[in-house]
Amino acid sequence: MENLLLAIFLTLAIATVLNIILKRYGVSHIIGYILTGTAISYIFGFNGLYINSLDMVGEFGIVFLMFTIGLELSFTKIKKMKEILLANGLMQVLFSVIVIFLLSYYLFKLDFNTSLIISLAFSLSSTAIVLTYLKKSKDILTPYGQKSMGILIFQDLAVIPILLLMTFLSHDNLSLGTVLVQTFFSAVIVLVFMFTIGEKIVDVLLGFSAKTQIEELFLGSVFSIVLGASLLAHSMGFTYSLGAFIAGMIIADTSYNVKVESDIASYKDLLLGVFFFGVGTKIDLLYFLQNLHIVIFIFIVAMLFKAAVIYTIIRRKTDKNTAAKTALALAQIGEFSFAIFALAATDKLISQEMASFLILVSVISMILTPMILSNIYKLSSYFEKEFYESDVITPIEQKDHIIIAGFGALGRKVASELHKREANFIIISDNLKHVLVARKSGYMAYFGHLNKLPVLESLAVEEAKAIIITVSSEENKRLISQAILDFSKHADIILKIDSPEEKKSMKDLPEVELVDASYEISKLLVNHALKE
Repeated sequence: MENLLLAIFLTLAIATVLNIILKRYGVSHIIGYILTGTAISYIFGFNGLYINSLDMVGEFGIVFLMFTIGLELSFTKIKKMKEILLANGLMQVLFSVIVIFLLSYYLFKLDFNTSLIISLAFSLSSTAIVLTYLKKSKDILTPYGQKSMGILIFQDLAVIPILLLMTFLSHDNLSLGTVLVQTFFSAVIVLVFMFTIGEKIVDVLLGFSAKTQIEELFLGSVFSIVLGASLLAHSMGFTYSLGAFIAGMIIADTSYNVKVESDIASYKDLLLGVFFFGVGTKIDLLYFLQNLHIVIFIFIVAMLFKAAVIYTIIRRKTDKNTAAKTALALAQIGEFSFAIFALAATDKLISQEMASFLILVSVISMILTPMILSNIYKLSSYFEKEFYESDVITPIEQKDHIIIAGFGALGRKVASELHKREANFIIISDNLKHVLVARKSGYMAYFGHLNKLPVLESLAVEEAKAIIITVSSEENKRLISQAILDFSKHADIILKIDSPEEKKSMKDLPEVELVDASYEISKLLVNHALKE
């Protein structure tokens, strides 16, 4: 018991310290969890061991991640994404398998089964890393984010036939036709149950627990739904994450989707942390150092060819930049490769040494992925610049224009009124969703932060007639106002304040014109009351 408590203490301490240091240098916290797993595994001597309970807990990090993705994908959105899901997803998996199989079989002279298993595993990307980054960075709203998400969802579906093929390879007495028929009927049972009885159960459970206004009951209902759907899918031969994804899609069409996602966010992140910790325990440093040149070579070859396949597929119907970013985002080898290699080694389809080597290649690719994702705009800019990159704005040549900072409810009303009066204005927002809405409305809108010098220069703030700040956060109001005044002392800043406390805190910025929302509304209410 004491050893367990010591292991938990050291894990939390090392992860916290490492992530604080890595955060300072802009390195993803995912790396911190993986390195913690490696350190702890050597301290307590379980490096390289297959710890089933740890892997099970970690797997549910991916389960909850897929559940939150399902929450954002109603049937309407799925229909719109059918090109990405079916065409791009199918081609990516199929062509990646073919290319990697040919390399393994003919270039590296591996046997048929080994080549096939490697090609199947390497064709899949990391749902846990890529979708986590896309959601956090809001890049999930961009074209490359949508394409990456669609392909990742298809890859999760492709896990089912891959598992079937693995089962068929390891059991000569099984008929492929029988396995396919059984899987088809299992899929029908799961889908029919989930979208008929399951949908009613979800609606009733969430409805009753929400009416109690007891948070832990509502959270318990959500956990019951996620775990129940996952267990149902797994019992029918599918992955846990597929069941959770379907459950998320069901809730997406209810009024509870936003609350559900916010309530489970911290639990999802904690479980994903456990997953990445588990990845770290699989790193054998001694074996890695002894085979460094081979591991790096295989890793580079696999990622280059996989990226080339994805780039070619996406480039058919989109620009170079989107294709390059999608290829960079999905070039790594995913977490499901661990399960494939472990299963193949258990069933004697590949040797244990080969499985350990391939798992190490997968881990190295996953360690480097956060670094690639963090610099994905810089890397893709070698192909073509694009509008979706935050704070990289082509300088505008305008004078006497009005700049609206923020495009929430107030920002939209301000823009609408300026548009009616035919005023010359531009919008800047750090919320990509708002920027896309503004552009769809025909406004000139940019994705970035107005407190950054390159943005201030690009938007010609010194030539602007006025800057209207509509953001709601007091911290952001101050940050933007101070940055503008440091850049241009004579800038005309108009800022809405919501309380006497906020007005008092802004007194040290006398150059800013403050509009008291309460005072203006009270005047308007009195005018309406006294009008004849």
